[in-house]
Amino acid sequence: LESHLPHAVNLRLILVSGKTKDFTFSPDDSASDIAKHVFNNWPLGWEEEQVSSPSILRLIYQGRFLHGNVTLGALKLPTGRTTVMHLVARETLPENRGVAVSTVGTNQFGGG
Repeated sequence: LESHLPHAVNLRLILVSGKTKDFTFSPDDSASDIAKHVFNNWPLGWEEEQVSSPSILRLIYQGRFLHGNVTLGALKLPTGRTTVMHLVARETLPENRGVAVSTVGTNQFGGG
């Protein structure tokens, strides 16, 4: 995708190691589309983090794992600005039926 598209979403993906790479996607792209694109265009310098399949790549946005069918548009991400997400390798997501995202490492009831 081209970065000059007016409705493009700029994503800066951060690995656990701290390495980053910027990508440009359409609001119609889903989390699984993004995982496939990153897998097929694995950045130079990320060799140590290379995974065997795009199906284990997970995006984390604002502390939540994104399920594969969630689109960037559904997240109402700003176009023309860079949004930061974390990219991790994980076999399965926590089971959470009927909810688009799963909470990661936060206490929903307040406190710590």
